[in-house]
Amino acid sequence: MLLAKDGIFPITKDSLGRQLGEMPASGFAFPGTIQGEGKLCGMPSLFVRLAGCNLHCRWKKAGGGFSPCDTAYAAYETRDARQASVEDVYRTLLMNRGNIRHVVITGGEPFLQAEELRELCRLLKSGESFHVTVESNATLYDEKVAQYVDFFSLSPKFPSSQGGKWIVRKEVIQQFIDCTWKRGKDFQLKFVYSCEKDIAEIKGLLARLRGWKNEDVLLMPLGGTLEEMRANAKETLEHCIREGWRYCDRLHLALFGSQAGV
Repeated sequence: MLLAKDGIFPITKDSLGRQLGEMPASGFAFPGTIQGEGKLCGMPSLFVRLAGCNLHCRWKKAGGGFSPCDTAYAAYETRDARQASVEDVYRTLLMNRGNIRHVVITGGEPFLQAEELRELCRLLKSGESFHVTVESNATLYDEKVAQYVDFFSLSPKFPSSQGGKWIVRKEVIQQFIDCTWKRGKDFQLKFVYSCEKDIAEIKGLLARLRGWKNEDVLLMPLGGTLEEMRANAKETLEHCIREGWRYCDRLHLALFGSQAGV
């Protein structure tokens, strides 16, 4: 599978259990970090970041300029990506698990590597029985992968992130939601708030979906840094309270800043 430059993080050992030469980016001398966003915010976790995405997100900021994808190095600037076998990724996670039982597979867009993703999730749900989250832009779905996933973090992207292009795939999002009901799983719909128009588009999408509740809908202020997020936080919070949605913070930015691998 194709991994982004931070790949598997934060870790202290390789797949053979050998100590790595550098400290994790978290600054701790042990593996693991926390999930910084969504329903599972604060949960100790290990992350696997896959490289490659089918979208090219870039939001126009209210004050001028653009806010690119905060993981562009995993999405479309993938020159530092590297290949690793599914078995190597799995063994690395085992060597760094400690008391951690949550694995988050993110990107990029993980479902672009559906075959490898399916095998990794299958291994994670085998003997060690990790809790598996997959973070996706919800434009691709694979039932053979979904059966092994516990939690779907879905982040549909509206025209504000795609230069005016409409790329939300309602039927794909519905497949994810239907899977959670059929298989006893959970999901969240996590939207980035960049402008007032986003609210109308979110409400329009929700009106065409079934099987969701207000607590499944999360709104996160635009920003790749803590300062940018704070500039948009109050307006985002106002919409959350008015609509009955969850406000989605980014705890890892407050704890570690905008560096990769934390």
